[in-house]
Amino acid sequence: MSIRKVTVLGTGVLGAQIAFQTAYSGFDVTAYDIDDDKIASARKTMEKLGQAYLNDLTDATADRITETTARISYATDLAQAVKQADLVIEAIPEILDLKNKVYAELGRVAPSETIFATNSSTLLPSDMAAATGRPERFLALHFANNIWLHNTAEVMGHANTDPATFDEIVGFAKEIGMVPIEVKKEQPGYVLNSLLVPFLRAASGLLVKGIASAEDIDKTWKIGTGAPAGPFEIYDTVGLNTAYNVAMTGDDTQKEFAAYIKEHYIDKGKLGRATGEGFYTYQS
Repeated sequence: MSIRKVTVLGTGVLGAQIAFQTAYSGFDVTAYDIDDDKIASARKTMEKLGQAYLNDLTDATADRITETTARISYATDLAQAVKQADLVIEAIPEILDLKNKVYAELGRVAPSETIFATNSSTLLPSDMAAATGRPERFLALHFANNIWLHNTAEVMGHANTDPATFDEIVGFAKEIGMVPIEVKKEQPGYVLNSLLVPFLRAASGLLVKGIASAEDIDKTWKIGTGAPAGPFEIYDTVGLNTAYNVAMTGDDTQKEFAAYIKEHYIDKGKLGRATGEGFYTYQS
């Protein structure tokens, strides 16, 4: 396989996980973010991920975690971050204009042979393909949260994705320990979020309509189904900034939910598990 050097754009919840899992699987990784504060936060996240791997995976050892972190370099300059990349995985906020702006710049500075993949959870590759300047080498590669445990990787092209590129990314997903899910045609939300998002929207609708509290909605779901987490625990895990951006693209009820979480959580720095507090409070 020709992919050996991977750049991940964005070091949020999933971006950091993608970078760590890729390095854990033996690839050289550059983690890019917009400023030094984001990079400092990313380094702390990588330390926490190392501990999570040691706790959760039988093949994780202290030496392997040390080797993993040594394979990850950091950059705040986009051109520097991608100058040797065989694959760039984009994991920046779910804002189409922002993604297209980044892809336009990325297309100018990355080597012509570099493959671009978006980890977008809701947007379609065809929404961004033209901005990349290389639509045939662009597709979606979507991961589930806690990817070292929930190891699906949904691969979804668009009408102009080169089949060879699609196959190469399926192979890459296998190389980093994922189970590739080949999505046959474009679908908003792919497979996982086509199932998950309606569930979360139903829960947020119950909340903003005053039907029940977040805690009682979660309690009902967990007791009634045996699920390990309720919808608002899932929102905290995904991150409330992402929840806000997705909700802002929805109907009036979803926009009301976006306003609710902005006022009560985001504006107070409560962004979910990543900050230690969201709908719930978490120990560091």
